[in-house]
Amino acid sequence: MRAISGPEIGSAMVLILIIICLGVIAIRAAAENQMRNSVLWRIEGKLDLLLQHAGMEFDPFKSLPREVAEAMQRGEKIKAIKLYREATGVGLKEAKDFVEEAQRRAGT
Repeated sequence: MRAISGPEIGSAMVLILIIICLGVIAIRAAAENQMRNSVLWRIEGKLDLLLQHAGMEFDPFKSLPREVAEAMQRGEKIKAIKLYREATGVGLKEAKDFVEEAQRRAGT
């Protein structure tokens, strides 16, 4: 059995500190994300109440072609992207970004 030298202990301590710091950063990021989601949920709830009070209804699928909206409501994201591309002539990336943004706005 060989003795552990000072530099080896120092290297091990630095590695342990780096691992601890990364863990703390990950935990903090998760907490911030959860807080951000909570704030967004509260804002969306207030907006829903304002729309309801004004006698209005939010329809995230209103501006979409009917087939695209139906595919999104069924959870068929790939089909919705394909249908959107066919309806508008945009590229794959643009269609994917558009459908994902529409899903985000709809909360799906």
